[in-house]
Amino acid sequence: MDFKGDNVVISNIKLERLLSMKGGKGENSYANNSQAQAIHARSMLHLLEETLDRVQLMTSPEVPFVVVDLGCSSGNNTIYIVDVIIKHITKRFEALGIEPPEFSAFFSDLPSNDFNTLFQLLPPLATHGSGSMEECLAADHHRSYFAAGVPGSFYRRLFPARSVDVFHSAFSLHWLSQVPEAVMDKTSPAYNKGRVFIHGASEITANAYKKRFQTDLASFLRSRSPEMKRTGSMFLVCLGRTSVDPADQGGAGLLFGTHFQDAWDDLVQEGLISSEKRDSFNIPVYAPSLQDFKEVVEADGSFVIDKLEVFKGGSPLVVSEPDDADEVGRALATSCRSVAGVLVDAHIGDRLSEKLFLQVERRATSQAKELLEQLQFFHIVASLSFA
Repeated sequence: MDFKGDNVVISNIKLERLLSMKGGKGENSYANNSQAQAIHARSMLHLLEETLDRVQLMTSPEVPFVVVDLGCSSGNNTIYIVDVIIKHITKRFEALGIEPPEFSAFFSDLPSNDFNTLFQLLPPLATHGSGSMEECLAADHHRSYFAAGVPGSFYRRLFPARSVDVFHSAFSLHWLSQVPEAVMDKTSPAYNKGRVFIHGASEITANAYKKRFQTDLASFLRSRSPEMKRTGSMFLVCLGRTSVDPADQGGAGLLFGTHFQDAWDDLVQEGLISSEKRDSFNIPVYAPSLQDFKEVVEADGSFVIDKLEVFKGGSPLVVSEPDDADEVGRALATSCRSVAGVLVDAHIGDRLSEKLFLQVERRATSQAKELLEQLQFFHIVASLSFA
């Protein structure tokens, strides 16, 4: 099966330069609205550690151990995960009676990512005494690794050949490199008229999204294959779905295909934007099924699937008072805004974007109980290594 896509460089580059989670440390920032991702990531630590146990450790202390987080965004979650990975690998070295090597961690995301906020959150590098790894690990509130940012799309090469021991990517691969061209083409039968997301769309529209996802995932794997050491492993997490129907996007559908969709319709009905303006906006997200994911890995042939499963992550809404409808409504609106706000701002401007997310909040507040009961995220979890 061939998953190579068409050459659509211009739209790809436009999205690449624009797409990011909401930067900074404000109320609507990703840094302050990624608690659900943190909870979901912690619930999967045992799966991550299984992947780390498959990494073959090299005994040369002169060669640094390299960890990469792809799609790192700008909050504390990436720092926490890198710390978990390095501490686990260090314990494995120690259990073998081998002095741990130095560690390098690369935080990678699109150039539009708020790397400044991320770097401000990084703890200082431990430099106690001789600077040995043991002393670094013993230093509280310090990091035991050298850190660097790598801007660029993970759908292309980012690192030198055979340079990376562990690739980690969580909650990122469901973001497409671009909205499928056919979905935006008024003359195409896949035109997603009246919708801003795939959820509930026609079969031909849903299949256009599916093809784009599989093309992108194939590009991702082709890029990682030469970069990862033969002894390394890769741990991947993205939004997933349990339905065989690609138009049923599960939790992502409830997040972007209900109140968010209705808020766009409100702007149209109030005459604030045209229906064409609404229809020219589509969220570039696709939650794959296990089969969607597996087909690409097997067709690529570079990697062995050590584990591939659907994992129930839970709700993306983190609220202190579940019975407080206003809090639930705000939580949904800020969750949407932290991940899609930059795209909305660019499409309709800050003023209308503010109104749209207020509409999302209002609509979500009126359905708060149903949201808490129904809005659940499932994730595809994959552990890959070389044969």
